[in-house]
Amino acid sequence: MPSLWDDLDSLMNTPSSFDIKTGERGTIKPKEDFDAEDDAVALRMAIEGLGTKEEILIDVLSHRSNAQRQLICEAYLEATGRTLLEDLKEDTGGDFGSLLVALITPPAVFDCHEVRKAISGAGTACRILIEIFASRSNEQIKVLNDIYLQETERKLSHDLKVELSGDFCNALLLLAEGKRDESTTVDPEQALEDAQTLYEAGEKKWGTDESKFVDILCERSIPQLRQTLVEYKNISGKTLQQSIEGEMSGELEALLVAVIKCVKSVPTYFAECLYDSMEGGGTDEATLNRIMVSRSEIDLLDIKAEFKRLYNYSLHSAIESDLSCEHRDCVKAICGGDD
Repeated sequence: MPSLWDDLDSLMNTPSSFDIKTGERGTIKPKEDFDAEDDAVALRMAIEGLGTKEEILIDVLSHRSNAQRQLICEAYLEATGRTLLEDLKEDTGGDFGSLLVALITPPAVFDCHEVRKAISGAGTACRILIEIFASRSNEQIKVLNDIYLQETERKLSHDLKVELSGDFCNALLLLAEGKRDESTTVDPEQALEDAQTLYEAGEKKWGTDESKFVDILCERSIPQLRQTLVEYKNISGKTLQQSIEGEMSGELEALLVAVIKCVKSVPTYFAECLYDSMEGGGTDEATLNRIMVSRSEIDLLDIKAEFKRLYNYSLHSAIESDLSCEHRDCVKAICGGDD
């Protein structure tokens, strides 16, 4: 059965999600007539009153841009002498509390904290590292690195080398340096040469030369890689994703497949991740929160459209049926209306 990722026909003419600027395709927009002091007062009353008014927390924090939330945090500190972060942690909990904390955290700091959690726990959470570094732009990754250095006084690359090994480590380090070529012009000869190199490093030989896959997939520009994917299928008869899934296994396979999916379509990749987070027994609330918050001002409208196209029901309805209580209400508010 053909995979949803096998179609390459429209690839070269589809805009890359890496080029989308914050605010263009998000569900959350800056609030007009915004007043940080008024919002800080509303949040203070919701928190300090008898019983937390969760609906007020949701209404304010899910209908302001992240930049506006930072101004609310400043106004809240000035008015109360306490940080909004501390009060939210003290007054809310569970997945709902984690979601509110994520909403008031600057995007790059949130990414940094997710990476830190992924590599500091018992056993590295490679899936989180894969999701973040396969989908972020060079600019996002560079800011993440700066914050990581500020917070830990260590380079992210140093800690990744300590925690990881082998070709997976090499690939993740390349992505985590944020040095992917950003040229918008495509070199057809280079694409053909790279496709041939990949074919000879995998399908055509006994055993796979993973390093060739790592170098090409983690360093070439997005437009260049799209052309390479087309050339590879012409040479091999298979998609590069199919070849990687047949030739590799484990974390390296998962990372390179995620890179290819994001080269094709970041919104489709995240629609699939959201589906997986809610499919089957139990919900992966941490993944759901991370994607909904991190994409809410970038491309969540496109993710919603892809979700509906792939699964024939809306992301909004999936959230409605899969979550409960105030956590559900807040995720639905971030998602925006049904479609």
